[in-house]
Amino acid sequence: MLRSPFFYFIILLSLFSCKEKESLKTNTEAIRKKALSLRNKAIENDDKQNFNIAFDQFYKSKQLYETLKESGKKDSANIGYILIMMATIQQVNGDYYGSKETVTEALSYVKKNSVYTAEINNRLGIADKELSLYNDAIHYYKEAAKDYSDPIEKLGPLSNIAPIYIQQKKYDKAIILLESILRKKSLSTKSPIKNSSNIDNLGYAYFKNGADEKGFQLMNEALRIRNEAKDTYGSIESYLHLADYYAKKDLQKSDENALNAYKAATKLNSVDERLEAFQILISNDHSPKTNQYVQRYFKLNDSIIKVRNNFKNKFAKIKYDAKVEKDENAKLRLEKAQNQLSLQKAKYLRIVFAIAFVFLAILIVIVVRYYKNKNKAIEFKTSYMTEARIAKKIHDELANDVYNVIAFAESQPLSKENTRENLLQKLDDIYGRVRGISRENNKIETGADFTYSIKEMLSTYKTNERNIIVTNLESINWETINDTKKITISRILQELMVNMRKHSNASIVGIKFENNEKSIAINYTDNGKGFEKASIAKNGLQNMEQRIQAVKGTITFDTAPDKGFKAKLSIPK
Repeated sequence: MLRSPFFYFIILLSLFSCKEKESLKTNTEAIRKKALSLRNKAIENDDKQNFNIAFDQFYKSKQLYETLKESGKKDSANIGYILIMMATIQQVNGDYYGSKETVTEALSYVKKNSVYTAEINNRLGIADKELSLYNDAIHYYKEAAKDYSDPIEKLGPLSNIAPIYIQQKKYDKAIILLESILRKKSLSTKSPIKNSSNIDNLGYAYFKNGADEKGFQLMNEALRIRNEAKDTYGSIESYLHLADYYAKKDLQKSDENALNAYKAATKLNSVDERLEAFQILISNDHSPKTNQYVQRYFKLNDSIIKVRNNFKNKFAKIKYDAKVEKDENAKLRLEKAQNQLSLQKAKYLRIVFAIAFVFLAILIVIVVRYYKNKNKAIEFKTSYMTEARIAKKIHDELANDVYNVIAFAESQPLSKENTRENLLQKLDDIYGRVRGISRENNKIETGADFTYSIKEMLSTYKTNERNIIVTNLESINWETINDTKKITISRILQELMVNMRKHSNASIVGIKFENNEKSIAINYTDNGKGFEKASIAKNGLQNMEQRIQAVKGTITFDTAPDKGFKAKLSIPK
């Protein structure tokens, strides 16, 4: 009996699959050991402040763990931990925007309401504080405190809020918060150094609030505790605060404290604190010596900017080089697999070739016709579903209200002023809802302002409780993308945001664009409550699949109760 070409293809694929599984099983443990070894070496180099080496090793370890994930042997906790460590290195070296992107990526790998999410929120708080986004920083510190189960650990991110209040000149708030923390006696026994920081900040807040004597006593007490504990880094903060205190009382003592801060900061290579010490010395001193401080200040500041820019470039290059290496390794693995496959299928090739040629010619004709008809059906179905959704929305939200307004107008004397105002208010409410429906389905800007319209649309879903983080939107040359695909992208993003607002209760939403060689990839992630995959159709996501199929793209969803929600879109250019 003459066999179908699929018969031989299946045999070949089965042989290849068996060998691939056997090889994967053999290599999995070796990959895991190598990933763990790289991670541990990165931790050692991070402790030694070899940040470039540590960042490179962390990134390569992450890539190996992702290889395990692709093979079904995932280790999400390690990937999340590594991303947090990479973000920490970026923050130490002044790359705060880069650290936010890195730490946001970690969200999809860690459990919600865990020590990992606490650390992620804490890192986001640090980044926003350094970027002077104080309200956002306070929000993230509070979220970090919620995720810690240990009452003492909760005090860490909460105590970080106090310096922000001082920076905002909300001294009363800082005092109330710090006194509340210091009343917890267990803190003083478990962490005297951390306790001294709170005492010092409390004294500084009192001083800034006008209570000079009380503030001075507390700052002096904090310095004593730090010196006894040999907390050199903490003493820098104390000296700077005391220098500020003496600035209007005793310039000599102010200079002494600023110089002490400068010496300690130089010893620990803490450049920001050295600059702050210089600022105080320059402000205090009006002698010819001031020029010397000014020159040293600018020289140090220029050096910092140069070093931090170099670090940012190096981090980007490390990621790029690692990606190139990964792609090359993947290419080599593919070539090896193809060679193995070619050896096994050689004896079948002559028979398969003649049959496959005729079969594929017929199949191509059938497939072309099938997809033409299918795309037309998808476009029709998408259009029908959109019309049906709009009709249902008008019926559910507006029809009854319009009927009630008519009945009101017929039954009430319109000559009365309050009746007319009431009628106008009802009509205005209906008009507002009509505008809302229109805005969701209106014409989409596809020209030069496309990226602006996307940002504007996404920003409407941002609230005090919800942060929308969009990255790499401008990295894509949108002028080369046709209007139909731009409209599809805009509509799908809008439907994702509407679905998130209705169902997820997310506090953080990440949308990352990737410009690949032949396609545009969009990764959506939120930390909402998620839902069962079986209920996808009920959540309105089926309409997105119809839309993206119409432009020959793909979309996949990953969700589970209390696991957040992820969507991956790929649209050919």
